[in-house]
Amino acid sequence: MLKLSAPYRPGFAGSPGDLRDKAVLVRFHGSDVTTGTPQLSRWRRWAAIGVWLCLIGAGGALAYLGGERAGIRSLQQGTLHRLDIYSTSLRSELSRYEYLPQVLSLSPDVLDLLRRPDDSSLQFNANVYLETVNAHAQASAIYVMNASGLTLAASNWNQQGSFVDMNFSYRPYFQDALRGVPGRFYGIGTVSREPGYYFSFGIVDGARQLGVAAVKVNLDKLDATWSHSADKVLAVDGNGVVFLSSDAGWKFRALRPLSSETLQQLAQTRQYTEAGSLTPIDMREHRPLSGGAATVVQLSASEARRQTAGEPFGPDYLLDSRPVDGTDWKLIMLSDMKPVHALARTSAVATVFALVFLTLLVLYFQQRRRIVHQRLAAREALQGAYDELEHKVQLRTEALSEANLHLQTEIAERKRAEEILKTTLEDLVQTGKMAVLGQMSAGITHELNQPLTALRTLSANAVVFLARGESAQVDMNLRTICQLTDRMGQITAQLKKFARRSAVELQSVALADVIADALFLLDQRIRQERIQLEQAVEPHLHALCEGNRLEQVLVNLLANAFDATAGETGVRRVRIVARRTPDGAIVEVHDNGNGIAAEVMPRLFEPFFTTKEQGLGLGLGLAISAGIVRDFGGLLRAGESELGGAAFIVTLRNGQRGATTHG
Repeated sequence: MLKLSAPYRPGFAGSPGDLRDKAVLVRFHGSDVTTGTPQLSRWRRWAAIGVWLCLIGAGGALAYLGGERAGIRSLQQGTLHRLDIYSTSLRSELSRYEYLPQVLSLSPDVLDLLRRPDDSSLQFNANVYLETVNAHAQASAIYVMNASGLTLAASNWNQQGSFVDMNFSYRPYFQDALRGVPGRFYGIGTVSREPGYYFSFGIVDGARQLGVAAVKVNLDKLDATWSHSADKVLAVDGNGVVFLSSDAGWKFRALRPLSSETLQQLAQTRQYTEAGSLTPIDMREHRPLSGGAATVVQLSASEARRQTAGEPFGPDYLLDSRPVDGTDWKLIMLSDMKPVHALARTSAVATVFALVFLTLLVLYFQQRRRIVHQRLAAREALQGAYDELEHKVQLRTEALSEANLHLQTEIAERKRAEEILKTTLEDLVQTGKMAVLGQMSAGITHELNQPLTALRTLSANAVVFLARGESAQVDMNLRTICQLTDRMGQITAQLKKFARRSAVELQSVALADVIADALFLLDQRIRQERIQLEQAVEPHLHALCEGNRLEQVLVNLLANAFDATAGETGVRRVRIVARRTPDGAIVEVHDNGNGIAAEVMPRLFEPFFTTKEQGLGLGLGLAISAGIVRDFGGLLRAGESELGGAAFIVTLRNGQRGATTHG
């Protein structure tokens, strides 16, 4: 409420000096215009200051928690990406050797030795054969045991610490292979005193169990690679024992104290006999994170001083883990939380400064508002009409300013939305590229499996022919091995080219030759599984494509047809047909399997979609084949076969000899 000490006269006029000379006082209830200081008691003023300081402290605490949460999310994203890389490298290193014991079980030298273990000449031949195979495979050791676990032949037969005449029947990988299950085991060698991963496979002769073939792989190369990394990464087995680590001091230590039952089991299998007492790493869970994906752990003071000299207290680490496919192992990565804490502190300090600045700004505007209000009140008392006009002008100006500010805000929001849309589109493009590259890299093992099997068969036959003195057959096998090796390099280059969506060079290719090459790669499987193969290939039939890539497609389709007929109790029939069409050529692969279900058909060519059991396929074969045929300008489709199963039809463009084009 406003009170004037003199009545207001609308007709009053005078100069500015006259106005200053007039003794007119304007008073408000509870305040004086001349001072503008609120008449608040001291305790209320301090209470307000205390409440505001508490609010600033609470804002800083919330900013710290928010910054820490954002830092953990960012750190976890990088950690999970690096864990994927480490897991892929570990699984790739193991997959190089898991086929080798099964191949050894087919060797004539090994089978002859197990049938007649007392024949010293057979033992010598088997030792030389295993030594030759290991020279190419680059494993730690390859050896063959009889049904009682006694080693009859080994690749290190003529070296110190040979496995020959050593009994490994207590090892789990031997017991698993003897039961007909492929053995997988990591442990420290009781003879070599060196750790390694063991693959094993049972060797049978009809219904008789002859023995076990085993391969030991040294993983020290991964240890050396991890030791040069800035990450703290370790691999643990199902019992929580660290067997690979970027820190040598953590190797063969446990994440937690082991139970007496576990220690007894490890003692029976002698898994870590030479590794000491498996003392636990002095680490405790500091704080679980939401979602359970990771936790924050803290090392003890002694462990911290061993890790980084000079730190009296254990630092915090973000712990993320990832299981390794095909094993009971886990990869664990510890990421230092120092950058997260630094980000949180920076966020808290910035928020406190912002709140203090906002407080000062509010006080400034309040003081300024009081001063303006005082001036306006005085002028209203002396010149009411003039102040009313000024007030209207000010209201109009504020309305225009608000409208202008609103318009500028809308413009800024539109620009920000356009930037977000642009960034989102770029991220989607990059994500699509990375997905395609991931599909291609994951398919390399699948695409090279058949040539590797052929190489193993040819090399084993070459050893037998060499022992027999049949040099012509040896020369033929070696030439074929060279051709297959070159072809494998071409397949890898073509997969890389497919992933880059690079230009494709097409030429006229004889389909009969391509079909013959594909059947050659699968010849051993056709004979072993007694598959009745039917061919109906028109002579002098050419198509516009690339021979090596078309061969990949046919190998994929034929292998799928063989898998589809695996459950048939009668004759397993697969038919391959190549015929002319008015526009080009068609290659068909038929089988008498169970066919393709209607609900599966729409997703048949999607990457990573498969109807096979887990571990028997990645679901990339048909997706890669469809992409190759599309690059030819053709089409790959599926349907029902006249044999009762499925049919895959490859449609290709017509090709003339000598014609070459680019797609």
